[in-house]
Amino acid sequence: MGMVIAIKSWQDAQHEAYPIRKQVFIEEQGVPESMELDEFDLTAWHALAYVDSECVGTARLVTMPRSIGRIGRMAVLLKHRRQGVGSRLLEALLQQGKALGISQLELHAQLSAIPFYEQFGFIAQGAIYDEAGIAHRDMILLT
Repeated sequence: MGMVIAIKSWQDAQHEAYPIRKQVFIEEQGVPESMELDEFDLTAWHALAYVDSECVGTARLVTMPRSIGRIGRMAVLLKHRRQGVGSRLLEALLQQGKALGISQLELHAQLSAIPFYEQFGFIAQGAIYDEAGIAHRDMILLT
């Protein structure tokens, strides 16, 4: 299985990224459509994972003030999960963050995903909270 990761602007990524996010977040997880797209998409860097030229996963990096980056909207199509797609997407965004001079990365992790992010050095902090009806916890990585 050949996997390629591309980093694109929203303008170039949305036709491939949004259908994946819609399927995972809106259809599978019940996130309201009005919450799924936001103003950050327009300025974020979007990582797309391709397997045999099919786009199967996406995630984004939003650059914030004070050299902070926020990773989010990580979504992988069901039949491609547990095959390293999420790891490759995250690695690509960590590299992008480094290239942009970001010194701290944050994310809102669904509780079930915390062990995944911990493998990359992210540390959970603060209380568990509800986001779109799903339990989350903040995580942080100092780069």
